[in-house]
Amino acid sequence: DERVNKVTPQLFARYPDAKTLARATTDELRECDGIGFAKAVEIQAAFELGKRLAAEKYMERPSIKSARDVFNLMAPEMQSLDREHFKALLLNTKHFVVQTHTISVGSLNASVVHPRECFRPAIAAQAAAVVLVHNHPSGDPEPSAEDVNLTRRLVAAGDLLGIKVLDHVIIAGDRFVSVMDK
Repeated sequence: DERVNKVTPQLFARYPDAKTLARATTDELRECDGIGFAKAVEIQAAFELGKRLAAEKYMERPSIKSARDVFNLMAPEMQSLDREHFKALLLNTKHFVVQTHTISVGSLNASVVHPRECFRPAIAAQAAAVVLVHNHPSGDPEPSAEDVNLTRRLVAAGDLLGIKVLDHVIIAGDRFVSVMDK
C-alpha cells in the first residue's frame, strides 16, 4: 500500500538494521512520519513474535549439553538487548530446562549479581543444576575479570548448596563465549 511505501524508506534510513529497529522505543518509532502509537506497537509486537518464533524450536523441553545449546536457546531474546541482563537457566537432573529466571538487569556494561538472588529460584524449583547466561551489549563476548570472578563465586556458592553450575555463557550479538571453557 502507498502509506507503507512512504514510511518504509524513512524508517530504514533511521534504523539501518534489524537490531537497531528492534531496540527502538514506541516514542522513538513515532518520530517517523506516518507511524502513530498503534503502528509503533505493531512493529514492536512483530519483533517480539520473531524472537519467540526463533526460540520456539528449543522451547519444547530444551536440553542443555553445550554452550551452543545455551546460545541457540537464549540468543533470540538476548542479542538485541541494550543493557546487560543476567539470567539463570534452571535444569533438572537430565539437564532439561525447567525454568528461566532473570536475576539482574544492569547498565550498558555491568549488572550486579548476588549469589542469594541467583540461587533462590533454583532452590525453590529444586533444580539440580544451573547455567548462567548474560549478554554484552558492546558486541564483545570476551569475559571481563569481573565476569570470571563472579563465575568463581557462583560456582563456589552452588557447590555449598549442592546445585552444580554447569556453565556461564556470555552472548554478544551473534557470538558467544563459555566462561567455563576459558
